[in-house]
Amino acid sequence: MSPVSFLNREVHYLRPDPARVVVRPFKPAVEPRDLNLTDKTRANHIVDRVLALDPDVAAAQLADVLENFQGRHRNLLATFEARADEMEDAFADHHAFTKVQRQLVGAYFLNEYSFEASALFNPSIVAHPDQSGAPEGGLRFILSLRAVGEGHISSLTFRSGSIARDGSVTIDPSARLASMPRVERWVPGPHGEEVDIAFKPDEDISERVIFPLTESQSNGIEDARFVAFDDGGRKTYFATYTAYSGRAIRSELIETSDFISFRMSPLAGNAARNKGMALFPRRINGKYAMIARQDNENLYLIYSDDLRVWNGGVAILKPQFPWEFVQIGNCGSPIELDEGWLMLTHGVGPVRKYSIGAALLDRNDPSRVLARTREPLVRPEASEREGYVPNVVYTCGAMRHHDQIIFPYAVSDTFSKVATIKIAALLQSMESC
Repeated sequence: MSPVSFLNREVHYLRPDPARVVVRPFKPAVEPRDLNLTDKTRANHIVDRVLALDPDVAAAQLADVLENFQGRHRNLLATFEARADEMEDAFADHHAFTKVQRQLVGAYFLNEYSFEASALFNPSIVAHPDQSGAPEGGLRFILSLRAVGEGHISSLTFRSGSIARDGSVTIDPSARLASMPRVERWVPGPHGEEVDIAFKPDEDISERVIFPLTESQSNGIEDARFVAFDDGGRKTYFATYTAYSGRAIRSELIETSDFISFRMSPLAGNAARNKGMALFPRRINGKYAMIARQDNENLYLIYSDDLRVWNGGVAILKPQFPWEFVQIGNCGSPIELDEGWLMLTHGVGPVRKYSIGAALLDRNDPSRVLARTREPLVRPEASEREGYVPNVVYTCGAMRHHDQIIFPYAVSDTFSKVATIKIAALLQSMESC
């Protein structure tokens, strides 16, 4: 049976929307040739100009800023004041500010950022922690997506939707506004700094944007692979992702129970120095288990007693078929079936064409590969070849719903779609190893 005969591409297109913006701290640049000018002195020059304004002119200027930007953001005045609070060290040479002056100064040190202006891709999917309002026989879900804006900086954003009993998918409209979380805790951890963040519970899930916070993430939070992890009945949502500093990468972990509060922490060990780690949804023989790619070609199975430390591993899956000769990698956390662990994979073939396939691992010993697809399940169609990176289909995680696999996937590193596959037909198409 040809994979095309049982793959159903849903009519959903999640495209980047440049109108969705957040406000971020703005730091006026200092040219290297300006030897007598520092970041602090330039900031003070801007503050001096604001303080020199006549009070009525300052009030009119603040009113003009609000008229231009109020409808694009929540609680803008509070955001201006919070930004002024962050810059106290730059105000040391100044006297007391009026409330208007302080808010206006805060506005000068912020800028709008269109976080998904360029791309919205590499999605993963998990069941929503709140199933109220789910369709009968169906469920609600959360999509995580990698959003890319100016400067090719990646952030993490979300969408919600539902799956009907028959497997048909509905994606909720995204909110008009977007917001970033407050930082609640920032402390050194055993393997690096940990950051706790939280959104307001009344904000829609699609409003929430997790933008890079630490130095290791400064150029991107990339390709989050979310999984609902069951630890003796306690469910936690974990995602491994790639933190990119602009010079180096490392794998990090984000965890949440409600998609409102999150903890971000680095992963340690020699296996965490690469991309593409994906956590199994439960312990196996008492240990945490991870699929990873450590050598840019093969897939490895790694066990650990510590969720945040990963070393070693054994290669279990190597390029075998022409569509994956360049390299293979995982496409999210394995999915547990009666027949074994279903692992979606990506393969890179001629002209750097990315396709999606699958492998079946033994439930008790995932190092044993039982079967795999000789041909891809998904390869770029004619309508899916063009984009920022041509000839790529890619997913960071799928989920099971009754007798189907639901998986969102990215098209050419630009936008995202959704597909469904009948499990029985998928297993039938796989070749025993």
